[in-house]
Amino acid sequence: MSTFAALADLYAEMESAYEQVAVRLAFSCEGCPDNCCDSYFQHHTYLEWAYLWQGLSELPAERQAVYQARAREAVASYRTALSQGERPQVMCPVNDHGRCGLYRHRLLICRLHGAPASLTSPNGQRRQFPGCFRCQELTQGLSDVPTLDRTRFFKTMVRLEQEFLGARSRPRVKMTLAEMLLERPPG
Repeated sequence: MSTFAALADLYAEMESAYEQVAVRLAFSCEGCPDNCCDSYFQHHTYLEWAYLWQGLSELPAERQAVYQARAREAVASYRTALSQGERPQVMCPVNDHGRCGLYRHRLLICRLHGAPASLTSPNGQRRQFPGCFRCQELTQGLSDVPTLDRTRFFKTMVRLEQEFLGARSRPRVKMTLAEMLLERPPG
């Protein structure tokens, strides 16, 4: 199985686990007044960067150009906000009227954000994430909040990233999706 196929399988597992938590909470993004696609997310794997580019390359050249032009604008806006000590709030360059133009190739955090979650680090430290504001409103006052345990997904992602990179040593990725669209895909 190719690394991209394994990544697609991992993404399917994430979506299933997310859906189980969402159903238990009656949680949906439908009708939400906010849009998480304007969040300043940085991504950390070469594998996802390459997979994103695979999705981009499947689009017509005109669409690719639109996304890359939006990416340039987004990166400029990020720099301005960061230089002013602010956290950027800029719409994702592949968001088309509230929908992801690269939905099948969207990145890990785009798939997991919103639902209450936990993550156990390799050192055993467990972190809790309350979910987006809307999910926090739904869970307020609940004593037993279902959570999405991200640990196994991150462990699998680390393994897949190692397989993708092989013996190549590279610096850690810390890029927004917009920045990934402006850089050539890792090879």
